Amino acid sequence: MTIKTLYTANAIATGGRNGHTKSDDGLINVTLSIPKAMGGPGKEGATTPEHLFAAGYAACFGSACEFMSRVLKLIPKSIEVKCAVGIRANDEGGFGLTVQLDVRVEGLPQEDAEKVVAAGHKACPYSNAIKGNVDVTIKVVAL
Repeated sequence: MTIKTLYTANAIATGGRNGHTKSDDGLINVTLSIPKAMGGPGKEGATTPEHLFAAGYAACFGSACEFMSRVLKLIPKSIEVKCAVGIRANDEGGFGLTVQLDVRVEGLPQEDAEKVVAAGHKACPYSNAIKGNVDVTIKVVAL
């Protein structure tokens, strides 16, 4: 079975974590800096790869939840996803990520909100990409 790629995004980074990255469409064009908490310079006006991943994951996860809410016919008024991405040392001498997703679902009871978010987690490409490799914690709050 051949799976067709629906979309491909491209970006270039130079200088690693203390460098620069930009997307091919020019919409992302940012300076990177290792934060002071990790022993880096923490340059003013710079961001980190973790910030970029958190923004992308939050958006993708929200869309997956919205999609699955329609599939399940449990339509909320809104879904807001806050994503925190942490970096930590692993046992092999390298590094790993942690993710905390705080999802606020307006207009559904808690049980239905949890169903929508669980289905969104199964459908989300970011969730599927990191499954088994990253500790992901999800908190769902129905409003």
